[in-house]
Amino acid sequence: MQRLGALFLIGGAAALMSFVNPFANHKPLAVYKVDNGQSTLNWKAKKMTGEHTGTISVSEGTLELDNNILKGGTFTLDTRTITVTDITNPDMNKRLVGHLKNDDFFSVDKHPSASFVITSATPKGNGAYDVTGKLTIKNITNNISFPATVAVAGGKATAKAKITVDRTKFDIKYRSGNFFENLGDKTIYDDFELDVTLVANAQ
Repeated sequence: MQRLGALFLIGGAAALMSFVNPFANHKPLAVYKVDNGQSTLNWKAKKMTGEHTGTISVSEGTLELDNNILKGGTFTLDTRTITVTDITNPDMNKRLVGHLKNDDFFSVDKHPSASFVITSATPKGNGAYDVTGKLTIKNITNNISFPATVAVAGGKATAKAKITVDRTKFDIKYRSGNFFENLGDKTIYDDFELDVTLVANAQ
């Protein structure tokens, strides 16, 4: 009888502890650190007469997962590393890169980094997500949403996304048809595309 009473008390105490702290047995989020050497960002911008492509380096970031399910994360870009990959003429390439770095576009001397922070990630099955977060460019922050995929294997998480950004929301209005008239074939379209791959290692 005494043994049964003791077991009852122990069981009751365990139940009480579980009630007081329902997360006592919950494992913390697994944090994966972005490997900037393996992570990539490719950009594409279109104009009336064609398009340009290039890259920007990912400087740092993290992905947060709970039982391999994406819960949060962030990444930072070094805007000073912007390149152009579609122009082979060295002088023309250098000229466009310099223009992209000045105040008509990304003002990299004043704003050497851009960043994205996940605010929600809705699983859609098979590693697919609808991601929403805050994108900051030129110290201006806007909410954006896009589809993404995350694969986890061997202590490594790989996240991929194609993101469409309206540059005018970040005060990049150079030759935008929505802000300047009579541009003709000099018009640069407002939307540009980011093709992002983040490779992150478990910590």
